[in-house]
Amino acid sequence: MGNNALSDNSVVFQNADLAITKRGSDWYFAVCAVMGASTLVVMGLSFTKQKTHRLFHYISAILLLTASIAYFSMGSGLGQVPIYVEFVRGGKVAAAGTREMYWVRYVDWFVTTPLLLLDLLLTAALPWPTILVTILADEIMVVCGLVGALTRTSYKWGFFTFSCAAFLFVLYTLLIDGRSHARALGGSVSRTYNICGVLTIFVWFLYPIAWGISEGGNVIHPDSEAIFYGILDLIAKPVFTFLLLWGHNTIDPSALGLSMREPGGRHPGVEKEHYGDHAHVGAHNGTHNGVHNGTTAAGNTATGVPVTASGAV
Repeated sequence: MGNNALSDNSVVFQNADLAITKRGSDWYFAVCAVMGASTLVVMGLSFTKQKTHRLFHYISAILLLTASIAYFSMGSGLGQVPIYVEFVRGGKVAAAGTREMYWVRYVDWFVTTPLLLLDLLLTAALPWPTILVTILADEIMVVCGLVGALTRTSYKWGFFTFSCAAFLFVLYTLLIDGRSHARALGGSVSRTYNICGVLTIFVWFLYPIAWGISEGGNVIHPDSEAIFYGILDLIAKPVFTFLLLWGHNTIDPSALGLSMREPGGRHPGVEKEHYGDHAHVGAHNGTHNGVHNGTTAAGNTATGVPVTASGAV
């Protein structure tokens, strides 16, 4: 049975003058299959770890599953809208005016890129404020890319500029703060962060180029756009994920400040802290009572009132 997704779903969306063909649809479904299979592999690998060591497996599985759903949508010709292009090109990308733009791709990025950054920044044991502000910058980057892709006029390049500025902030965190923290931890942490960080930076630098020659400049055909973005996503997600998890095989989460307890178990150090609080309170009360009683005794003696060990008679 052939791939009839585009014709089957043509009744539920407005066709653009320039859209993917069956070849582009087949490619999207192929990437969907790789993302889905990678999700199952990651979940399978998680069962080889104790529950307190599965955080990175779960984050990675969620981002891979989200990407799989997005690519299923794009392969089906869904999650897109025709947009009037700013530049009408000749040749293979000639269009009467509209080009299909997959907004579902940006929904994918809005969910998956923060998770990918979370994987990477937790590996470097960065403080939570730094992680949160970096994720916020990443969300601004994605949203500005989406708004720019939906804009017909030259103002789209203004949103593109904002997106690139937010990307530079993310880049600064990865190159400066992340490397500094990972280097301080050393060993497997530093090696894993550097490998995955370099890969991420290299691939993410290519996304603005892909945007500029597809949604932005209408230079390449949507089928070529599908291949370009698909290759980048395969490297940025499955390849990145398996490199990261391979590195975490020799990293104890507690070394990253991610100490967790087994379900139903007692958190390390709770009993000690609990008794320590009682000892502190006892010592405080004993000192306070001793000073108070001693002061009272001295006062009563001075006034001639007989005093016993338990107080005045």
